[in-house]
Amino acid sequence: MSKRRRSSYYDHYWPAYEATRPIAVEGGIKAQSQRGAFVKNWWADRWIKALTRLMDSGRLNRGRSYARRGQVLEIDIQPGSVGARVQGSRRTPYKVSIELQPLGQTQWARVLDALAEQALFAAQLLNGEMPPDIERVFEAVHVPLFPAAKGDLKTNCSCPDWANPCKHVAAVYYLLGEQFDENPFLLFVLRGKTKEEIIDELRVRRAGSLAVAEESPTYASNQVEAVDARPLDETLDDYWHLGAQIDRVTLHIATPTVEMPLLKRLGAPDFIDARTLWAQMGRVYEGITEHAIEMAFADAGREQDTF
Repeated sequence: MSKRRRSSYYDHYWPAYEATRPIAVEGGIKAQSQRGAFVKNWWADRWIKALTRLMDSGRLNRGRSYARRGQVLEIDIQPGSVGARVQGSRRTPYKVSIELQPLGQTQWARVLDALAEQALFAAQLLNGEMPPDIERVFEAVHVPLFPAAKGDLKTNCSCPDWANPCKHVAAVYYLLGEQFDENPFLLFVLRGKTKEEIIDELRVRRAGSLAVAEESPTYASNQVEAVDARPLDETLDDYWHLGAQIDRVTLHIATPTVEMPLLKRLGAPDFIDARTLWAQMGRVYEGITEHAIEMAFADAGREQDTF
């Protein structure tokens, strides 16, 4: 029985191809996503979308199917390159390579300087988290984080398909997206820096900025104007009473903009996984925050009732 022929994506320019079925394998890297959206986090989604601009939907869909069936046998991520083997319809697996141009030393210096200036970004990265707006930092210093044009990615496959990227490249690319989902620092590895290198360089920059701040105070002690005040032992009876200046104090009661900022700044202890700690403490922080806000507004309401 002959195989059914199917029209190719470029039917007017290229001959039709014969549909083939890949050889099933055991122990391949099977995608966690078996239907619907392939990735969860924004940085992994941006990676996937970069490929959708570079290849036709037919090969993209077949590549996604390959990834979900476990046709990719292995993936090796190195600075600037990815090597993989994908089982297709032939007995010998195809060799796939994906290259993303590593950033130069000057480019990385601009990025790290900009990140170190942002205390929140630096704290999140030092804690192993990917800041949601980090792409803006790269854009601000004119350094690319994700592939944006066809020339940014160099792909190759040993299969006979004339298209590049082919479905085997797409399968590897999709699985990379899932790996980036779990470990966003792998994207930095492709750009030439490991997680440890980024954290070490950020720490050096942050330590340097703090040292400069300590060495250069904004005022000297003799520049502070003296204030007449009663001795402490004469004010003990009304020590806890609020003065008239309290009327000029403005308070803003709201949920913190950044969840658990101090805990994230200090980082997780060695005896517990960071994600487990955030999940457990997140619920505690949320409950305490809600209770504190309820108490604050309840007290404020009672004070207004007394007037």
